[in-house]
Order: sequence, then C-alpha cells, then structure tokens
Amino acid sequence: MRLYRHLFKLFFFGLILNSLLFFAQEKPYWKEIQEFKKIDQTNGIPKKPILLVGSSSFTKWTDVSNYFPGKTIVNRAFGGSRLLDLNNYTDELLDPYKPKQIIIYCGENDVAMDNPTAAEVFERFKTFFGKIRAKYPKVPVAYVSIKYSPSREKFWPIVTQVNTMIESYLKTQKRTDYIDITKVMNDADGKVRTDIFLGDMLHMKPEGYQLWAKVMAPYLK
Repeated sequence: MRLYRHLFKLFFFGLILNSLLFFAQEKPYWKEIQEFKKIDQTNGIPKKPILLVGSSSFTKWTDVSNYFPGKTIVNRAFGGSRLLDLNNYTDELLDPYKPKQIIIYCGENDVAMDNPTAAEVFERFKTFFGKIRAKYPKVPVAYVSIKYSPSREKFWPIVTQVNTMIESYLKTQKRTDYIDITKVMNDADGKVRTDIFLGDMLHMKPEGYQLWAKVMAPYLK
C-alpha cells in the first residue's frame, strides 16, 4: 500500500512539474528571452553597453551598431513585444548588462493589440521606468517616441496621447530624454512618408533607420 502511495505521489508531482515546464515554455516570448541568454553565453557581454529594449522597430535594426560608430550597443528588443512584456521580463532584460544607458522603443504594440486607453499604456511605461530606476538609479534612460505607422493610422490619436504623456513625465525625471522621431519621418507637407516603410507599412527600410539615427545620435552617451 505504501508503495502505491509513493508511486502515486511521484506521478502527481511529475504531472505538476511537467505542467510548470509547459506553461513556462508557453509564456509569451519565453523562447526569445532564452535566445538572448544563449547569445550572451556564446559572445559574452560587453562592459557598460548602450542597451536597446523594446519591440520590432528595434529588433529589425540588426545593424544598429553600424549607424553609431564607436558606440557599444546591445540590442535586446524582441518583435511584437508590448510594455507589458518588458515588465514581465525586466530582470532578464536589465540585470545581465549593467548598461551605461537604456533606450526604449515600445508602446506601439500595446496601442494596437490590447485596445487600452492612453492612460493605461502610460501606466505600463511608468511601471517599466520604475523598475529600471529600482535597478539603475543613475543610468540615463531615453524613450524613442512611438512612430506613426501608416498601417496603424486608426491608432494615431492614441499614439499622440501616449507620446505626449510620456514626454511630459520624463521632463519631471532626472537623467532622462524623450527622443521625438515624428518630424524627421514626415515629408515637406507634414505627412508621414510611406517610402521609408516596407510593404507592410509598419516596419522600416534602411532609409527610415538612417533618419532615426540622425535624431538619436546626439542623445547617445
């Protein structure tokens, strides 16, 4: 009888362990985070890099270091991510790198995917910023404004609200910058240039990143 109970306990705990492993692996972007860990183990972590975090507009900037010669940049953005996801993986994204500066591009997917209010997106940003400050009180933090992607034009009003709220908030915080990439992406008539976007009208061509680099360069430490 004791043997059966023992076997049952082992079976029961095995089910629990398998369930935990399954849900851990199914957690959104778990695989991407594990890939970052593998890269760090293979290549090592440079000393005091500029750390990029956020969503696909940074993820797809795979040659970002070429745009900023002399700067040591670690790109840990993952496509599709929201500020919610950055909050879920704060430790994994921030702890290993001991950065000299953190640059964020995130919030566009929050607006487009979750149907939140501007205030809700802003609160997600404040939460992430608070977590950064808890770990790195003196590290400069810069936020790149949410771009006006043509494929997401219906969200532009809330994008404007979120950008305005984040910009105003960062003005009240020390060692922060708000990097506005809005004007540089517009044509002479003040309309968003579609020629700098890929066919999905969401992600950018190299020409778009060249414009971003010009605006961002003065802010990089």
